[in-house]
Amino acid sequence: MNLLLLSNSTQYGRGYLEHALDTVTSFLPANARLAFVPYALADHDTYTARVRDALEPSGITVRGIHEHTDPVAQLAKSDAVFIGGGNSFRLLSALCRTGLRDAVRDAVRGGLPYMGASAGTNMAAPTLRTTNDMPIVQPPSFETLGLVPFQINPHYLDPDPDSTHKGETREERLTEFLEENDVPVLGLREGSWLRVRDGVAHVEGARPARLFTRGTPPRELATGTDVSRLLTTAPRFDAPAR
Repeated sequence: MNLLLLSNSTQYGRGYLEHALDTVTSFLPANARLAFVPYALADHDTYTARVRDALEPSGITVRGIHEHTDPVAQLAKSDAVFIGGGNSFRLLSALCRTGLRDAVRDAVRGGLPYMGASAGTNMAAPTLRTTNDMPIVQPPSFETLGLVPFQINPHYLDPDPDSTHKGETREERLTEFLEENDVPVLGLREGSWLRVRDGVAHVEGARPARLFTRGTPPRELATGTDVSRLLTTAPRFDAPAR
């Protein structure tokens, strides 16, 4: 499979996808017909226009999957697929409703390049369980695309030592996940991404990633780190440590 999994699509002070534009345009086939899936936000037309404005100057034709009566057939006519960010629960619900969850999974496993950002990156994992989002809708299941066998936490935030907020940190929440599930979680900070191609995976982008596994302290993974061994993960969900 050929995957580009971005933590975020918008970086502070920069335009949409600007922080990763060279990586995105080199990942996508030349003059690609890109199927864009905007279901994570309510305004599909405005969202698709934003992606067009960012990518069409590079010769990429952006087609909103919602613009067609048969989104599965439209996917089959595309050279790559991009699932954008927003609310992961709303996104997964729409993917299930339209038949795209299975169609995208099959197409990507068959070689179609897949790009995700934020919620779209969450979709590449086996389940929705490590998203940061509020469940504003109820999808029929938490099962996502399972393009990689481990979990990902986009927008990973380090604890702020100066904050007066005493709620759970992201690290504490992921630790709680590992108490109930024996599955590695790759925390991707803003400006970073995971690149997977032909069975090889690397952390890339501006900042290191943070890897959480049951029974071991979290580990920092520098940009460029080979994490291909994560692709051999055998996930165990609903497997409490106690």
